[in-house]
Amino acid sequence: MQKQRVLLGMSGGVDSSVAGYLLREQGCDVVGVTMKVWPQDCISRAEDKCCGPQAVADARGVAHALGFPHYVVDEADQFERTVINYFASEYQAGRTPNPCVMCNEKLKFGNLWNKAEALGCDYIATGHYAIIEHRDDRAVLRKVVDPRKDQSYFLFSLRQEQLRRALTPLGSMSKPEIREIARSLGLKVADKIDSQEICFVPGNDYKAFLRSHLGESEFHRGEIYDVDGNFLGEHEGIELFTIGQRKGLPGGSPRPRYVVDLDSETNRVIVGDVEDLITEEFEVDRVNWIAPDMSNESIDLTVKIRYNHPGTPATLTPLEDGRARLRLHEPQKAITPGQAAVFYQNDLVLGGGWICRQTALMPA
Repeated sequence: MQKQRVLLGMSGGVDSSVAGYLLREQGCDVVGVTMKVWPQDCISRAEDKCCGPQAVADARGVAHALGFPHYVVDEADQFERTVINYFASEYQAGRTPNPCVMCNEKLKFGNLWNKAEALGCDYIATGHYAIIEHRDDRAVLRKVVDPRKDQSYFLFSLRQEQLRRALTPLGSMSKPEIREIARSLGLKVADKIDSQEICFVPGNDYKAFLRSHLGESEFHRGEIYDVDGNFLGEHEGIELFTIGQRKGLPGGSPRPRYVVDLDSETNRVIVGDVEDLITEEFEVDRVNWIAPDMSNESIDLTVKIRYNHPGTPATLTPLEDGRARLRLHEPQKAITPGQAAVFYQNDLVLGGGWICRQTALMPA
């Protein structure tokens, strides 16, 4: 029986490195690939970045130590078009982007498949903490046991044809177990620190990144109002705000103020009290169903409105054109347009969509 040939996306970190070892132990023919996604002038090319030159060197070293080939694929142009430009344009539209979801869908499990096919691979594997089960006619996506590490949220937009050829070998393992395996193998990346940032945003300072990428002239300056329509001041760009934000707002209020709405048509930033952040109903668009299509009837489920959200019960009602309405059983705070809302039943990922802007809080 011919070995399954697997293209392994390698970031140079401990997770994808141990994933390579596990695949090799399972008898797979592993081919390591690292995506070069930084343009030559990228300000984030630091040693600790998963998209930087050091990552390539670390991945190559692990592949050599484990005895499988390693290639570098230049995806800088595609990354800029599909991830960085999306990131910037979402902020310009008054939304808060989720670039990791987009990178997974468009690049890691999208463009990279062309490379996988060219190398004769049957699957693409990554070091994500998620469980993908392969059944006769479809793939099933599940959460891992440790909610602090689960990354199924970032995979919700993958279509069935992408999931069916995807492998996540770390799904049943904990981080300490993975580091221990790496140490036992003598891998230099065994104790490498996990990146907690967006890979192309140095210091996690997205505002500085936008200033560098867009230039000051592309910022949409405007005015700040409260929910009652009172003018409070001017701002330097709607791109510099996100729902729930407190910093950068005019003072003089006896109560804390929060950004509660962003109107990209008028470039207005609307602020209010914490109560104005609370929502019990919202809509999503571009819904992707991983479970069998549930777009014909209402369903009770659990929804995560951001990656580090624990999830909350909701009733989903399908609408036309790939949209859906979610009524929360318990109102939630700071539901943010542009973020992903991912649907679960227990540990099963049903699918998800992108949070839409609600009706403006302040009359025009």
